Amino acid sequence: MSARLTLVTAGRVLRQLRHDRRTIALLLVLPCVVLGLVAWMFEGTPVLDTFGPVLLGVFPLVVMFLVTSVATLRERQSGTLERLMTTPLGKGDLVVGYALAFGLMAVLQALVLTAFAVWVCGMEVAGDLGGVVLVAVLDAILGTALGLAASAVARTEFQAVQLMPAVIFPQLVTAGLFMPRAEMPAPLEVFSRAMPLTYGLEALQDLAAGAGIADVRGAVGAVVAFAVGALLVGATTLRRRTA
Repeated sequence: MSARLTLVTAGRVLRQLRHDRRTIALLLVLPCVVLGLVAWMFEGTPVLDTFGPVLLGVFPLVVMFLVTSVATLRERQSGTLERLMTTPLGKGDLVVGYALAFGLMAVLQALVLTAFAVWVCGMEVAGDLGGVVLVAVLDAILGTALGLAASAVARTEFQAVQLMPAVIFPQLVTAGLFMPRAEMPAPLEVFSRAMPLTYGLEALQDLAAGAGIADVRGAVGAVVAFAVGALLVGATTLRRRTA
């Protein structure tokens, strides 16, 4: 890998995003609108304080998965990736460059969404607010990594969109939002423990309840490990598709 080539790739992706106003709106405005609707709907109740921090982790993951998978697949279909692979650019440079670019967008998205939730919607967090932002950023990076991996499976942009419910929704259902994992049937609990979103939401739920970042370091480490694994899968599948 070359640091210079990785940064060049990240810069190219960021320049493309800068000219795509619809994608920027999807990344920054849509999550705020949805969170604002939730705050309005449950105004005067503790729902926002209880579930708001969890939503701060769910929205970035879902949006970044969708944007990354579609954007990467578009470059595959246009032949851009194949042309890049004829240059000295390595596969690691390409995947990490994409992850850096979308990771920076994830940081911006998490900061904007958290500021909106706290200062506009009035959400209060009993635990470490900085920890909530950190986990939200990591969830967004995880969504980016999963999107890169999923783009290798889909053949069209429509298929990439269809992969979102297949990859994300089962994780949401079994992550402990609707039922404590300890009360689930044993196979579902095992499935839940094998899914990355479980650990992201577990950390956010603990932070919302008053925990500090040190208390959730195990779950945070699991999210990082899953994100690295997804990036490795993305790099592997890239080699197979471009051979």
